Amino acid sequence: MTSVRGDERLFAVELGEEAPRPSVPAGEAKTFRRYDQNQCFLLPPSLDEWLPEDHEARFVSEVVDKLLDLSPIYASYTSAAGAPPYHPRMMLKLLMFAYATGVTSSRELERRCVVDVAFRWLSANEAPDYRSISRFRRRHLAALEELFIQVLQLCATAGLVRLGRVALDGTKLDANASKHKAMSYDHIVPRIAGLESEVKALLEEAERVDHAEDEAFGEDRRGDELSAELARRESRLEKLRAAKEAIEAEARQKAEAAARKKAEAAGKAEEEVEAAAKEAAARAKPKASAQRSFTDPESRMMKTNHGFDYAYNAQAVVDEKSQVVLAAEVTDEASDVNQLVPMIDKTEENLAAAGIEDTPDTYLADAGYCSEDNLEATEELDSEVLAATGRQRHGETFPKAPRGRIPKNATRRERMARKLKTKKGRADYARRKAIVEPAFGQMKVRQHAGQLRLRGRDGARGEWTLHAICHNMRKLMGARDALGLATA
Repeated sequence: MTSVRGDERLFAVELGEEAPRPSVPAGEAKTFRRYDQNQCFLLPPSLDEWLPEDHEARFVSEVVDKLLDLSPIYASYTSAAGAPPYHPRMMLKLLMFAYATGVTSSRELERRCVVDVAFRWLSANEAPDYRSISRFRRRHLAALEELFIQVLQLCATAGLVRLGRVALDGTKLDANASKHKAMSYDHIVPRIAGLESEVKALLEEAERVDHAEDEAFGEDRRGDELSAELARRESRLEKLRAAKEAIEAEARQKAEAAARKKAEAAGKAEEEVEAAAKEAAARAKPKASAQRSFTDPESRMMKTNHGFDYAYNAQAVVDEKSQVVLAAEVTDEASDVNQLVPMIDKTEENLAAAGIEDTPDTYLADAGYCSEDNLEATEELDSEVLAATGRQRHGETFPKAPRGRIPKNATRRERMARKLKTKKGRADYARRKAIVEPAFGQMKVRQHAGQLRLRGRDGARGEWTLHAICHNMRKLMGARDALGLATA
């Protein structure tokens, strides 16, 4: 304790060395709260007392403990061999809370388990390493689909699902792949030839050296060791060959599908359709600009908000009332046109699996989903589908509602355009952006969902599903009383 006197006042400094003196008016004495970083606790501290009662981590923990069936996760643990793994409930809580708060890196999650009270509380003061976290996330991707259904059911129980108007849209998610670790088809072919000649030269040189060493030292060496330089080139050559074959296979599939569709539209017999498809596949040649990423071969070059990059196309169907996600999917197709019917089917499957008997009154989709085939496929649905037939410019208003009978020779696209011009059609479609875009914005800003961590389509689908689960969980927080949870 150091005492400092001046102008009949006492300033107590409870530090190891004298601190700067504050300016205190004459005649007044200023004291401060005691500050000691070496203060010991008489009793062990409780993390539970350090976490606020209404914290989001408590809600996540209570939902996992009381309301979710984790049997799909437990079912994967079939062997009793090895060291006991971290408890699945703890790991799931950490993942859900981390993704809900924008922590998607397994290394950052490990760090938070040391420095963040909420993460330490969820992990019960454990600190799982990032490898264990990453393996758990990858291992249980399939179980996330079932957990999504369970959370959707909770949202319905809490009254968050209305199923009046729902909106469908897609958004691009950056793949875990670099543009600099990729190559186009016209660069791959000559590079393969160059590498093959380099590998051949290295093998010949290795054989010459082995022969010389055998003559000098005897035949004790195996002779099958690969030099580091040769191994690197052979690995690169293998990747280039795989990329070349994948690009060629994709070109054949596209040509075959296009030829089959054209032949079927022309009313040809099944044998002629198959023959046309095979001929088109045999003649197919990849575009010179067709690219393939070496880090994530399943991702595709797509136009994103920051230019062209390797990405996946994430789809979501969102309910109007509380912006709860009803269905989520990921595709490697940049266009949305082939996703309308599959996403409607998946929405109805999810609702049925969640025990929700109703179906949406109206599906709203932008112009990217509009095609004659899609409009024909949705004619038999109980729900109405409104899909824009063209892009609406900013500030553009719909023309006045049409009058008179619909022409008999009107195409499905023309009929849809006419429907969108009616008073009800304008009112319904005007809600599309207000329903689905906020959900994407919340997931990308709050949860950092725009950048994927896992590679491959299965990894991207699982991670997008996890983001959708966390988004719906955050919606549930506002209706926790309806779930009968104790968390205030």
